[in-house]
Amino acid sequence: MNISSVVVHARSEATAAVSHRLAAMAGVEVHAVSAEGRLIVSIEAASDRETADTFEAIRELAGVLSVSLVYAHYETEPDSELIGG
Repeated sequence: MNISSVVVHARSEATAAVSHRLAAMAGVEVHAVSAEGRLIVSIEAASDRETADTFEAIRELAGVLSVSLVYAHYETEPDSELIGG
């Protein structure tokens, strides 16, 4: 599981529309929105590729000016780890 946090900077007049589009994306959660058009967003994805694809999809949304990665973390699934040696 990949967990990332990004800051999305949107045009101020498009902030509400961008927030709605983000909330509709799988694995994406909007945590905060400022009047100036900045949104704090988390992305949860199963793989690096899925995270990168989601990041790119956010970047391409109408009204988005920039997307900045703030935090990235990778966790292995406990069931997939070998126990013992």
